Amino acid sequence: MRKLISCEFNFDTVCVEMKFSDGSMISIDTIAVENEIADNMYQRSELDYLIYNDPVAYAELILSGDPETYLKTVTEYKPLD
Repeated sequence: MRKLISCEFNFDTVCVEMKFSDGSMISIDTIAVENEIADNMYQRSELDYLIYNDPVAYAELILSGDPETYLKTVTEYKPLD
């Protein structure tokens, strides 16, 4: 079983990069994820918060969670009438 060694946001590639003990690496393109699942600026802001403050939680959410449901749960968007 591979163990997570590090998980951090790389400003140069705009990716969250996870490195494992077996030498493998997973890189998550954060811009592509936002373009695919975020419907509004509030959801993008929530994803940005996770990217910068808790990249491990971001990676877990994207790789094994249901990000659409999470974003609908934690963000409230009320359009102006």
